[in-house]
Amino acid sequence: MNTKPLGVPDIEAIERATIAAVSPDLTEELDGWLLPFASGTVKRARSAVPLHRSEVENGTLDRIEDRYDSRQVAPALRLADAPCFEGLRAELERRHYIDDSPTCVQAGSAQRMRQVVAPRGALADVDHAPDEAWSALFLGEGFDPVDGAHRVRMLSRAKGSLYASVREGGRTVAAGAMAFGHGWASVHGMRTDQAQRGRGLAARVLAGLAQAASARGFERVFLQVDAQNHAALSLYRRAGFETQWKYCYWQRQQWP
Repeated sequence: MNTKPLGVPDIEAIERATIAAVSPDLTEELDGWLLPFASGTVKRARSAVPLHRSEVENGTLDRIEDRYDSRQVAPALRLADAPCFEGLRAELERRHYIDDSPTCVQAGSAQRMRQVVAPRGALADVDHAPDEAWSALFLGEGFDPVDGAHRVRMLSRAKGSLYASVREGGRTVAAGAMAFGHGWASVHGMRTDQAQRGRGLAARVLAGLAQAASARGFERVFLQVDAQNHAALSLYRRAGFETQWKYCYWQRQQWP
């Protein structure tokens, strides 16, 4: 699949859909940026993100910092690797921000995503609400239980989301979630039991979510994946996803 580069409206739609899917406590708009506010470990839910690929106006960074400082939250930005942000990145470094967690934003189609599992292959079950077994997977061996608890809470409260589970022996061994909004379906929270990896379970989750997206009339799908997670990148490539851009989180360091 060779997807054409996304246009300005699609980039804004994906950024808005991303924030909605992680359901922060509060979101503000300022100078063409979304400013989500939330406690916990989910960085997307507490990092300011620009809606447009353009140079940042003078004073915007100061205003963003003021809004986060006013809530006693360390300012953070989620910034794409677009050339237009070179000046902003230099200013962030000057202000002692550190970038980390390089992430790929990938786009694909529900039809191609469904094909990651053979037509007669077993799909994950898809439900309108997460059950206890779905949530328990995020807290299991191999995962950070604190981070897992925050992700379960935020994904569970997003309106209209669906939750996929591969169940064996009364346990959920692979899971994921799908949100819908701004013309896109989006995949979140992909998890596979550490002892069950390599069996194609995550592919079943993707295929189940793809079928659910098609049933709702959504064909375009996006997801975000750690740029160093080679196993996940390989799976998503087989499912037809292609990287549209990369971003890093920029966090202001707290100096004495």
